[in-house]
Formats: sequence, C-alpha cells, structure tokens
Amino acid sequence: MVDPINFSSAVRASIDNKTKPLGSLGLIETLAAQIAEIQQSLIPCADTCTLTIFAADHGMARAGVSAFPSEVTRQMVLNFLSGGAAANVFARSVGASVQVVDAGVNGAPIDHPDLIRQCIATGTRNAIEEPAMTKEHLITALTTGEEIGRAVSSDVAAFGEMGIGNTSSATLVSSKILRLPIEQLAGRGTGLDDAGLARKTQLLAEAALRTPDQLDAVTALSEYGGFEIAMMCGAMLGASEIGRIVLVDGFIASVAALSALELRPECRTNLIFAHSSAEAGHRRVLEAIDARPLLNLNMRLGEGTGALLAWPLVKAAAAMLREMASFNSAGVSGPD
Repeated sequence: MVDPINFSSAVRASIDNKTKPLGSLGLIETLAAQIAEIQQSLIPCADTCTLTIFAADHGMARAGVSAFPSEVTRQMVLNFLSGGAAANVFARSVGASVQVVDAGVNGAPIDHPDLIRQCIATGTRNAIEEPAMTKEHLITALTTGEEIGRAVSSDVAAFGEMGIGNTSSATLVSSKILRLPIEQLAGRGTGLDDAGLARKTQLLAEAALRTPDQLDAVTALSEYGGFEIAMMCGAMLGASEIGRIVLVDGFIASVAALSALELRPECRTNLIFAHSSAEAGHRRVLEAIDARPLLNLNMRLGEGTGALLAWPLVKAAAAMLREMASFNSAGVSGPD
C-alpha cells in the first residue's frame, strides 16, 4: 500500500519542480494534486469523460413549485436522446460522451435504443403531503446508481439531472441534512418570478413541517428526494469506489454529493465541484461542505452543463502534472 504521507509529499514535489515559479498555476496545482491522489499516480490522466444524465419526475411539481409543467421532463429526455439539449452541445464541443438514464419518468415507457431504463416508478409522490418514496425504492435507486457509477469506463465521470420540481426536492433534502431554513435555500429554479418564488417557498416550508428539523441523508432522500437525485448519489459512490474522477455539477448534483458524503465520507477525495450556480441554495451547500468550485458562470440549468465546462480544466491539470517538464529534465535553472 502506498504511504499516503509520502505520496502526497511526492505529488507536491513533482508539482513544485515543474518549470514555473512556485505556486504560479494557483488552483490548477491544487486540482492536479487532487487528481493525483484520486488515481494514486504522478502521471494521472483525465482525457476521457462520460456525462450521465438521470431523469425523473416529482409529485410535488403538480402543486406548482415550478414554472414548467412536469411533461417537460419527458420531453427533455427525448431532446437529450436526439442530441439537441445544451448538455449535448457542450458535450460535443469538449469531446465527452453522453448517456441518459430513466430513473422515474412519468408516463408510458420511453422506447429508445440509447436510453438506459432503470425506472423505479413513474415519479415520486407529492412530498409536500407525504414521503416522496418508500425506503425500498430509495435503496433500489442508490444501488442501481452505484452499479451505473461502477460501470463508467472513462477517466472522468460527470453527472447531471433532469426533473421538473427537482430544485424543490434538493432544497428540502439539503434543508433537512444541514438543518437550514427553507428561506435560505429556495431559489427560482426554472425561472420563477417573485410571486412564483414566494409560492414555492411557502409550499416547501409546509412540506418541511412534516418531519423533524434535521434528518439523516437516507431519511431526507426518502421523505423529500427524487429518484434521479438518489440514483445520482449512488452513482457518485460507485464511480468513487473504482477510482474515477467525479465531476459534481450544480445545485441538485451537489445535494446528491452532500448525501453521498454523509453515507461514505471517504468519497470526498474523488469529488471535484464544477461550478457555483445562481441558485442561493447551491452556495449554502458548497459552504457547508467546504467545497471550492472551479467556475462561477451564473448558470442554473443543470443537465451536467457546468460539469462539462469544467472538464477541460481537469484535463489540463492532469496533463500539467503528467507532461510538463521539470527544471532538471528541461535543463532550466531553478530558483535560487
């Protein structure tokens, strides 16, 4: 077994001996060190990336917590499969592959050869009034997600989601795990106006009253989560287990990561937080887990778009550590 202290020292020495002033690449050096720790290698590789998009519907969407109807979840799954969504465009631009998982989309089964069918149920129940899912459904979502995460063969596993109402679900789950008031976490989601945001906040506050102020991750997910959030949580655990670099997207993905960290804190090494979104709740979650995101682009789309945009930074950081010359190998004089 590699001595973690000696290995970390070797990583730092390798970075410091590159042909550059000490610390001059800033956070790229921190990122390179994390990638080296994930792969336990001084010549790490982050050249391939797979984005997995988990899709599911939420019963509370019918209560009016979103600006869009729940039918959009299904429509967007078809859009992903035809290559027309922002996630597809970004993936093509950076050379990432995309796969789509039906974790619980409402309606008849979607017939498409490229869709990964893992539908647990046709959407959750209305979490404002009752638990979103049974514990059995939650366990199925987590274990299925782990299997999907362990099956990722690329260097980098990026995860995204689609589900009308899932910012509300993420708000409730994070509120319960972190014991924070709904008012500090609720955001505009798909673009609610002031009146819509006020209504959403009121409905979520009502939902929060059903349960104690603080819940463990398993209970919070079963009471308020979505099948896509739970499955993404499991996928992060599975991908971390096999040594993949895990790129965490925006608010909903970060709540899945928050849940994963409570279930298995050791997965933290593998998690790289892609960006800070425009959702107020996302910033609070990132602060709570002391995560420093790579980008801040004022985005709030989801789908894994932020993770895809962060991948080139991850790729470059790994390449720096693997390929950049040292002072000795390049024959360059080092600092005095």
